Amino acid sequence: MVDQAAKFSIRAFHVHYGQLSALRGLDLEIRANEIFTVIGPANSGKTTFLHSLNRLIDLVPVSRCQGEIRLDGVDIRRGLEIEALRRKVGIVFALPLPLPISIFENVVYGLRMQGIRDPRRLNDAVERSLRESYLWEEVKDRLRTPAMNLSGGQQQRLCMARILAGQPDVLLFDEPTSGLDPISTARIEETMLILKEKYTIVLVTNNVSQAARVGDRTAFFLMGDMIEVSDTGKMFTTPADQRTSDYITGKFG
Repeated sequence: MVDQAAKFSIRAFHVHYGQLSALRGLDLEIRANEIFTVIGPANSGKTTFLHSLNRLIDLVPVSRCQGEIRLDGVDIRRGLEIEALRRKVGIVFALPLPLPISIFENVVYGLRMQGIRDPRRLNDAVERSLRESYLWEEVKDRLRTPAMNLSGGQQQRLCMARILAGQPDVLLFDEPTSGLDPISTARIEETMLILKEKYTIVLVTNNVSQAARVGDRTAFFLMGDMIEVSDTGKMFTTPADQRTSDYITGKFG
């Protein structure tokens, strides 16, 4: 039975790449306005899971999905057009991917693609989303300068602002601080903790300390299986499975 209060409800979900089974029998719920973190070693299915939530997985020609993912009770494959889904569920990738245009035009790029041209709406969206990504004070006087002039951490927050401009419901983060220094990493984490007041956040990270710092709940994936899921504090103090404990303590992975 689907919990209508859940933001995402995932039932008996499998992903195959040709003959390779990448995710097996995933049953999971993600709550609204939580930071849900996913940890696990390489090839555990973390990114496959994340990309399934907004159907980026469909871009892999050999991928095949079974089971069900519901967003706010609606099946994302049968009840939502893919464009509508991706407006609701935005993603920030591991490496910052600003466009080689101005800061302003980076933020409004998606809005322009939707046909929005009104200058007031665009200006309001830029300020709102840059404030939400905690970048406004740093760039407000140089919005027309190239985005590529920003530091790596600023570029990542700009990518967040570009997603936020479209006012999604869910933010997906695929190892968003893997290439950043500790100060930039801390800024991104602080931003996520504030953003969860308005958005549901799913964070895939290879940094178990990061999961412990920001996650409300955490799932541990291993070789395509979800080994366990629980409140983050509980997982990092009293994990239910020895494999989880071994991974968290660095015995493998």
